[in-house]
Amino acid sequence: MVKYFLGQSVLRSSWDQVFAAFWQRYPNPYSKHVLTEDIVHREVTPDQKLLSRRLLTKTNRMPRWAERLFPANVAHSVYILEDSIVDPQNQTMTTFTWNINHARLMEFGLARFKSNVTKTMKGFEYILAKLQGEAPSKTLVETAKEAKEKAKETALAATEKAKDLASKAATKQQQQQQHFV
Repeated sequence: MVKYFLGQSVLRSSWDQVFAAFWQRYPNPYSKHVLTEDIVHREVTPDQKLLSRRLLTKTNRMPRWAERLFPANVAHSVYILEDSIVDPQNQTMTTFTWNINHARLMEFGLARFKSNVTKTMKGFEYILAKLQGEAPSKTLVETAKEAKEKAKETALAATEKAKDLASKAATKQQQQQQHFV
């Protein structure tokens, strides 16, 4: 089980855009599981670093065995603390996040954690694209819906084309039969 995970990302955007996007990253289509975010504490240190603490509420299903132990409202949500250190002089941002409920009772596997990290980064890139005036990349659900619609259109067009060809063939066959009579 995962206790600690270190991830590092380099975003190809200006510092100002990354900094602004960090504070605007929820809601986004990749992080629909984030229900609320609240700033609990914010301060500027004497060396001009911004320290902040946020409380996030996320949906997060527990294993079935654990769902039986807790009421439904507790079993389907988790509270996350996020501490951030922003250093504008060195243009770095460091965040620490941890689950504050059920942390002693259970740990989550690496695959689930990496999935959440991937969604977080996709959401962050989505917000950056919006801030830069670019069209944000589509979610998998949006892409699947578009592909389904395109497939329906193609199938309908193929059906119409087949009907047209069958009609032409039937007409040609009738003409040939009449020609021989």
